[in-house]
Amino acid sequence: MKDVFARLAHDFFSTIVFLVVYLVTDNIVLATAVAIAGAIAQVIYARIKGEELGFMTWASLGLVIVLGGATILTSDPRFVLAKPAIAHFAIGAVMLKRGWMLRYMPPVVAETIPEYVTFAGFAWAVLMFALGAGTIAIAMTGDIKLWTLYVSVIALGAKVAAFLIQYVAFRVLVTGRIRAAGATGT
Repeated sequence: MKDVFARLAHDFFSTIVFLVVYLVTDNIVLATAVAIAGAIAQVIYARIKGEELGFMTWASLGLVIVLGGATILTSDPRFVLAKPAIAHFAIGAVMLKRGWMLRYMPPVVAETIPEYVTFAGFAWAVLMFALGAGTIAIAMTGDIKLWTLYVSVIALGAKVAAFLIQYVAFRVLVTGRIRAAGATGT
């Protein structure tokens, strides 16, 4: 679980930096510039450490630079506020691949209830698309405080709730299948 949160913090580093700087300074241009610098520094640091950077890392950096640059040039926060939506849409598209989640499951889950894991994978894709659409809708208002509430409480809360529901459901389903198999002797 700790690894999941560390990965999320890594993936949303520039967004977190943007939020913190904006909340402290109330300056959209400064917050955007610091977020761009943070994203570039994060990639440079990863390269120095010899980490392999995937497509999503480069795409995210490109989005931060392009949308952040548009925000700085126009002083219009809607560009940078839309960035997390693009990430949600991209992740949702990847999650449409049948069975993508199976490799992340413990063997007992993948072997016992693969059909439910596949269904959950599609449910996660729907969630990502819904959160992306919500982010775009909020970003178009230009209300940074509302956007901050949405991305830091609503979107994150929805993901945590989905994870917890999935965990409990999978646990109940696996236990039930194992007990049923034991009762029938198979």
